[in-house]
Amino acid sequence: MGFLRPLMSCAGTRPTDLGVRNGRLAPCSHRPNCVSSDATDAPHAISPLVLRISPPEGWAAARIALAELPRTRVIAATADYLRAESSSALLGFVDDVELHLRAEEGLIAVRSASRLGFGDMGVNRRRIDMLRAILVQRGVAESAPRSDQTP
Repeated sequence: MGFLRPLMSCAGTRPTDLGVRNGRLAPCSHRPNCVSSDATDAPHAISPLVLRISPPEGWAAARIALAELPRTRVIAATADYLRAESSSALLGFVDDVELHLRAEEGLIAVRSASRLGFGDMGVNRRRIDMLRAILVQRGVAESAPRSDQTP
């Protein structure tokens, strides 16, 4: 078991600054390993999930779809906030994924960020794109604008 200890540290420490404050998700750090629909800078910005169905139905569908993503486990959930942890297949690096229902706007704000490292090789953006694709395919959300697509 001792040989696994270094690998188990890839999970990192669970952040304490996540959640919704003043109606917004936590800002991304300067590192290029985070995307957020609340970010205003191009490297971190990603479109929210714009709902095509009622917010309560969309929220339920998004919760199910997020839990279906590979190696993703829901950690906390309320009526309008969800936090999950996604781990990488090889070394178990953990990323924190957050969804925030903004029913009055008809959307779900998103944030996905790596706990460790500087870059993420686009993993967090692809995760949100995968979630969006599932919800688009199920008729729950609209496609993202072309400017949101990764090059």
